[in-house]
Amino acid sequence: MGSMIKEFREFILKGNAFDLAVGVIIGAAFSSIVTSLVSDILMPPIGYIMGGIDFSSYFIDLTALARQATGENVPTPPSLQAAQEAGHAVIAYGRFLNAIINLVIVGFVIFMLVKQVNRLKRMPEQNVPPPQQPDDVRLLTEIRDLLASRSEAPRV
Repeated sequence: MGSMIKEFREFILKGNAFDLAVGVIIGAAFSSIVTSLVSDILMPPIGYIMGGIDFSSYFIDLTALARQATGENVPTPPSLQAAQEAGHAVIAYGRFLNAIINLVIVGFVIFMLVKQVNRLKRMPEQNVPPPQQPDDVRLLTEIRDLLASRSEAPRV
């Protein structure tokens, strides 16, 4: 039992497991921000431009369609919420469209973040002196240069 606890502690304290946990928590918080961005800020102007369309309210009422196919005169509920409260089977494709828009926005934001991080990694560090050569390499280079200068001098 003691070795299992020790092994678990080593696993948890490894950077990978801890980084993953932090990433999941931040991802959940980020998801709610993006959902709000899409539903509260982006979709209303898009719906207004497209003539007052609210994508989240688009649905197909399968129950009403099935009853209408048998000849019953069943009205389609006026909203997705009303259809769900009535117990109808619905396909909420408007919510699916919103989810796709969320995915595209999250993907784009993550792409931009990764792109900036990669750019920062490639930037050369400022005010960092070049690495010095080891003494033996520096001395061998000096000897080589001295020998080269002697061979270039004219011989009498």
